[in-house]
Amino acid sequence: MGEGLIPRRLGFKVGDWVEVRSKEEILQTLDGDGRLEGMPFMPEMFAFCGRKFQVYKQAHKTCDYSVTPFSSRRLNRTVHLETRCDGEAHGGCQAGCLLYWKVAWLKAISGNAGGANVQRVDAHSRGNINADSSEGCRENDVWAHVQVSHTNDGTPTYICQMTQVPYATTPLAWWDLRQYIEDYFSGNVTLRRIFSGFIYSMYYSLHQAGIGVGAATHWLYDKFHPIWEGTLFPRKPGFIPEGKPTPLETLNLQPGELVRVKSHEQILQTVTTANKNRGMYWDAELVPYCGGTYKVLKRVTKLIGERTGKIEEMKNPCIILDSVVCQARYSSCRMFCPKGMYPYWREIWLERVPEESFSASTMSQGHPCLEKTGS
Repeated sequence: MGEGLIPRRLGFKVGDWVEVRSKEEILQTLDGDGRLEGMPFMPEMFAFCGRKFQVYKQAHKTCDYSVTPFSSRRLNRTVHLETRCDGEAHGGCQAGCLLYWKVAWLKAISGNAGGANVQRVDAHSRGNINADSSEGCRENDVWAHVQVSHTNDGTPTYICQMTQVPYATTPLAWWDLRQYIEDYFSGNVTLRRIFSGFIYSMYYSLHQAGIGVGAATHWLYDKFHPIWEGTLFPRKPGFIPEGKPTPLETLNLQPGELVRVKSHEQILQTVTTANKNRGMYWDAELVPYCGGTYKVLKRVTKLIGERTGKIEEMKNPCIILDSVVCQARYSSCRMFCPKGMYPYWREIWLERVPEESFSASTMSQGHPCLEKTGS
């Protein structure tokens, strides 16, 4: 199965330049189901073959949303490039997931990539099906394993990298300190960010245990959070009692429009004490983006459920913002997950920025509290 293409150890760090191997080379690494070590190579990924990218994150761990409570899982010899799935082969799923790349599918580039114009891209072009690969799997085998062949209800059940996370990984306990060491030495997370995460985790654990709970302790956290590059306490409950209706605002935002994320306090006025607005959860991972100005990337109406593999239609469209991703800064038991999922935003949490009042200097190039990565 092309074992010679699989490196013995992971040598890539954040910022390293790599080239995605050719389609023929990658097919040689795959089994008959189009997978390597349980991880599918998806049809959307063929468009990236032969292209050069910098390593965005080392994917030595990831979140598993297929079970409750959510947990962390360990991966071997895997990285993230700034390449996202466009869902073309998977029912038009709009989640825009960051793709997993096994090291066997990449090759190192010595030094700089010669000034190559490398940017975040989605897969749009598709190569012709070539059923003549003499080793490993064939390209039409990859396409054939996009869906489960037989389902009880007759509706498509999709197979993608996200639905296969439980089968391509092993359990990872949150207290395994080796993962945080790897977070730092891979370049995924700065030492200051790790320190900030542990400060928050310690405070939140005491808070959950009923120790130090009260306005005074929240005030202390909010007062001193700049010291460890944190935000205001991110897990404050909303103001609307459970069972009461939550407000709706329709802006009909379109890709490319500029929006400002409302303040944390304004958003808490729109969610219940369980932090939900019409079923959508206001998560602590969105708090660092409050007050920032961003471009609308897309409107999301459907995505594949990681638990079911089915296309799930949203009752109300939600918004994805460009360059706004989950950083797993405040996610218990899965701290610093590099999965980089796009959070979903209700339109009531956003406000349009009039173009006449906009200047390039006001555009958020990431929030001041966001992680800066590089080699």
